[in-house]
Amino acid sequence: MISPSEFIPIAEETGLIVPMGEWILAQACRQAARWPEHVSIAVNLSPVQFKHRNLVKTVADALSASGLAPARLQVEITESVLLDESEHNLHVLQELRGLGVKIAMDDFGTGYSSLGYLRSFPFDKIKVDQAFVRDLPHGKESLAIVRAVAGLGESLGITTTIEGIETEDQLAIVNAEGFHEVQGYIFSRPLPASEVSKLIDGQL
Repeated sequence: MISPSEFIPIAEETGLIVPMGEWILAQACRQAARWPEHVSIAVNLSPVQFKHRNLVKTVADALSASGLAPARLQVEITESVLLDESEHNLHVLQELRGLGVKIAMDDFGTGYSSLGYLRSFPFDKIKVDQAFVRDLPHGKESLAIVRAVAGLGESLGITTTIEGIETEDQLAIVNAEGFHEVQGYIFSRPLPASEVSKLIDGQL
């Protein structure tokens, strides 16, 4: 499988990210609709996609065509998406929320204004960047940050996810700190949809 880091920058530079993103979103919703109802799916939105005028319609069309319940779709944006035209961007987020989809801030903690955006818009989820995981369990600074984010999520009623978990020690720490969700190679590397179905069924 090809890593997104290898082709997404090129797609953004050429403008292909918009039609590609529409296709990915449609395929993701269609595939998720075949999975059990307790399984949701997350789709990353790039800054270029987010600024496209048809974004909300694209999401609505993908949900309608697939029959996927909106609450099972999570769109993930990074802080860079919100740097410009904040009022417009927040309006788009409100429209997406109006569709019933979940909204997550990805790579939380790596930018300049993450806390400010949490105040401006009630995200459903914050995903802590794996940069804060690499030093665990021995990095005191990383542990302090991870602990603070878990507490912040609990206080604000926001689901917290931590990325990049690769070892049992790291998993034990983030579980102890109260993170709601954990993501990382300790569970699985990226898989094609057919293999994900087996994983869901407990065959892997």
